[in-house]
Amino acid sequence: MPRTPRHAVLAPALAAALLLTGCGADVTSDSAEPDRTTVKRCGEPVPYRTPERAVAYEGGSADKLFSLGLADRVHGYVMPPANPPVSESPWAADYARVKMLSDDLLNKELVVDARADLVVAGWNSGFSGQRGITPEILDKLGIQSFLHTESCYNYPGHPERQTPFKALYTDLERLGAIFHVERRADEVVRDLKRRAATVREKAPDGPRVPVFLYDSGTDRPFTAGKQVPPNDIIEAAGGRNVFAGLDERWTQVNWESVAEAEPEVVIILDYGDQPAKKKIEFLKRSAHTRELPAVKRNRFFVLDYNEGISGPRNIDGLEKFGAYLRELPR
Repeated sequence: MPRTPRHAVLAPALAAALLLTGCGADVTSDSAEPDRTTVKRCGEPVPYRTPERAVAYEGGSADKLFSLGLADRVHGYVMPPANPPVSESPWAADYARVKMLSDDLLNKELVVDARADLVVAGWNSGFSGQRGITPEILDKLGIQSFLHTESCYNYPGHPERQTPFKALYTDLERLGAIFHVERRADEVVRDLKRRAATVREKAPDGPRVPVFLYDSGTDRPFTAGKQVPPNDIIEAAGGRNVFAGLDERWTQVNWESVAEAEPEVVIILDYGDQPAKKKIEFLKRSAHTRELPAVKRNRFFVLDYNEGISGPRNIDGLEKFGAYLRELPR
């Protein structure tokens, strides 16, 4: 690709920095390397070249890129079985334009073979020291990486803590700066914030309904702590996540603590390979849960997997759950 003249790069980069300074994107132009834009990767300022062959891990990463109109910069995606079919996505046409690279977990060999110049994933949900694919490892290979800010609260060496919805908006702003589509990112973020604010304004009056999110697990359940999007979905809709006190992302608890919380609504996270119907059947027959207020009153809300992991479909999930809570009898 021909190099852009120095003066043509600096002007839009400076404009982007001024535009995004007030919205938390932490973007600066790099006068020493005019073809790069410095953006935070979790808490670490990183200079990025404009990507041309991005690889996205899971629906949330791909959705963020596609929502910014970047399908032509995405080489492919990795989509484990937990994700529902991409044909159900609002960006199904964009998924059809790029390659599905694997239906397994993200790994170093895959992104090297793909000649990726950017990998988008979460910390410990895509990137993993145990599996040998971390931003540090990719840096040494000359492959850029971007982590979901929602996953950064315990990122080694460079942690960053933001509430899940704020982290979503920050990701879109930062990706907008990396790809030089700041105006599009600003439009997308404004619309998501507007929709979220509308749900908050309509939230039911009175005490907040206690809500338990059931991800999976029979011996011990997995649920949502305060560091993942369902916590913000529940809160913004007018409910109360019974495990909001856990400074965790997706985490394991025990059935005794679920029973003590007496949830009046159960959110079922609907995986592609673990259907919500089977999870509901388990909760209805298990001695641990069949007497829960939510189960006895059949108050189950199904949240799509891609509405529960960090991505623009979080706001779709919020709107649906907000409508569900408003319709509950009081």
